[in-house]
Amino acid sequence: MRKALLDDLDEGFAELYGAYRGLVFSTALRLSGRWADAEDYTAEAFLRAYRALSGYSPERLAGLQPRAWLMTILMNVWRNCARAKSRRPPTDLVEEPLDGADPGEGVEAAAVRRETGDELAALLGQLPDEQRAAVVLRHVVDLPVSEIATVLQIPQGTVKSHVSRGLRRLRVLGGAR
Repeated sequence: MRKALLDDLDEGFAELYGAYRGLVFSTALRLSGRWADAEDYTAEAFLRAYRALSGYSPERLAGLQPRAWLMTILMNVWRNCARAKSRRPPTDLVEEPLDGADPGEGVEAAAVRRETGDELAALLGQLPDEQRAAVVLRHVVDLPVSEIATVLQIPQGTVKSHVSRGLRRLRVLGGAR
């Protein structure tokens, strides 16, 4: 993929987008808990990624770690949006569903996915932001602790602490239902 970015930015970016759009969207959905927000965060993250890539030197492109780099961009988008939302009063009072329907999915599978996804989103939504981000990056995105530390710009020990505390809290919250 790095070679594709070096050879032709547009084609390489299309390859990058194809390879990581699902991961970025899934992460955004678990962080935000709302389908529309996840779509917005994903679009903004890829837009920022494309703009950044256009200014990168060949050396920087050659050393790029796409997954961690895209997660860093997504985390920044999520934090910035959360910060901006906290400064504005809420404009909508209607809750949106977590997941949209997949036309190729069976009814039973969709019901199970929906129930599990809604429950997980509700539980994740109760975690403090730093714990939610660490848990999602570790157990949804499956990033190693070292990459999570890079993405969140915190020490590895702090990542481990956030993941551990987040999982412990999820267990308590999940058992309380």
